[in-house]
Amino acid sequence: MSAVQKPIGIYFEHPEWFKPLFAELDRRGLPYEKIDAAHHLFNPSEKESRYSLVVNRMSSSAYLRGHGQGIFHTAGYATHLERIGTRIINGSVATSIETNKARQLSLFESLGLKYPASRVINHASRAVDAARELRFPIVVKVNIGGSGAGIIRFDTIEGLQAAVDANQIDLGIDQTALVQEYVTPRGGNIHRVETLDGKFLYAMKVYTTGESFNLCPAEICQIPEEQSAEFCLTEAPKKGIQVEAFTPPAEVIAAVERIVAAAKIDVGGIEYLIDDRTGDVLFYDINALSNFVADAVNVVGFDPYARFVDYLETQLPAAVPAAVQVELATA
Repeated sequence: MSAVQKPIGIYFEHPEWFKPLFAELDRRGLPYEKIDAAHHLFNPSEKESRYSLVVNRMSSSAYLRGHGQGIFHTAGYATHLERIGTRIINGSVATSIETNKARQLSLFESLGLKYPASRVINHASRAVDAARELRFPIVVKVNIGGSGAGIIRFDTIEGLQAAVDANQIDLGIDQTALVQEYVTPRGGNIHRVETLDGKFLYAMKVYTTGESFNLCPAEICQIPEEQSAEFCLTEAPKKGIQVEAFTPPAEVIAAVERIVAAAKIDVGGIEYLIDDRTGDVLFYDINALSNFVADAVNVVGFDPYARFVDYLETQLPAAVPAAVQVELATA
């Protein structure tokens, strides 16, 4: 008696990042459909999804490619899937944390974890007031970023005031931003810890030039702007960016696992740095979009996409035998 399995829905927006995922699904013969997150519709009255499982791979940097509407649409779609009982990888809670840096800071605070001193503003006119409470240099960082976009450094309050007066401060697509102390990372490197199913998967050190202030190693922003805001950590080894696998201290791994548990992130990365002034571990970004590193077998010793699809298979509902489906349809 053959079993019928609905396809896995891969909900994504970036045209290149997930080719290794599709290749692994193809290799295993798992049925799946690509869902265009940038041009999507759903019926809120439906009682059952056409998908056995939906994998949410929406990117916060989508607005850089003209697809910012997908960021906000995803929140409603994830809530809908959860209501009708469809398993979604990185659901509504993970989405709400991924797309809101202010929420991320609140989560760090609730867990007793350190992060760069920050203030949250919703109008550029308050940037100077916020900066007066901080130590310069500071950065203004948009609430919904991605690919390191929307981060500007100011070394003096006069420079910040001049930018405000010239209407040069853009708070991004939700008009909310962090005013945050700029922290020099010890050793010139930042850290990305990848997790899967709530557990440590691997970690990397990403060595920066110090010439950029866009700290988001998941999308390797520490590069000159002319190299393109689209450049991602998946391409880092190919582009000559120094990336080194390492194992963080046990207390950092434990903290990361607490973060992903609180954020309900099934697969994702947490970024942190070591403050060169104090030696403190400072967490600064929660990223529910894990594209994994290029040449992973050589960089980290295994293929994370194979592990990811292993996990997806454990999340699939049991297939309903075809004969039972016929009986249910004719009952």
